[in-house]
Amino acid sequence: MLELRPNCECCDKDLPPEATDALICTFECTFCADCAASVLGGVCPNCGGNFSARPIRPAAMLNKYPASTKRVLKAEGCGPARNAA
Repeated sequence: MLELRPNCECCDKDLPPEATDALICTFECTFCADCAASVLGGVCPNCGGNFSARPIRPAAMLNKYPASTKRVLKAEGCGPARNAA
């Protein structure tokens, strides 16, 4: 079950469960489409993987399977992957 993290790890933009501009990598690192394209060049800075659109969980399922409320923000700043993994 995807966590559906609530924010972009780069700019801290809110990304609610219904956000269409939320992107994830295979480790569920979550970024907004703007940061993924303009800052990260389409490569996850954490693992070096690519991004895919984060699925939208139907509102009816959010009651039973709520989205995460834990915000993740890169303390060292956000930039392209160097030596990921």
